[in-house]
Amino acid sequence: MQHIGTHLRTALHKARETERGELMKYFLSHINPGRINDGMPKVTMGHLGKLFQQIPTKDLYYLKRVCSDAPNFSKKFWWEINPKNHTDEALAKSKKAFEKKNREMRNR
Repeated sequence: MQHIGTHLRTALHKARETERGELMKYFLSHINPGRINDGMPKVTMGHLGKLFQQIPTKDLYYLKRVCSDAPNFSKKFWWEINPKNHTDEALAKSKKAFEKKNREMRNR
């Protein structure tokens, strides 16, 4: 017969798992391999928690979908969480670049 403490530890561990924590583990599993290959240190749960502090959970699901669809997960992730890329000026600049690219494609 097993000691009761072994069952209590398992129950406490499962109770502390959250939806947000699972998303953070998902992002870490996709970001860290690329960072290690580039010689950069791993991103920790604490660092990621600080980055996600002001981001609602529903937006993390959007971020997960967008990054998964991108050819380079890590590059898209870091671009998306940078608030400077989502100002009105930055959006106008990217819109102009997108329209220019479309014009060049149509002229071919």
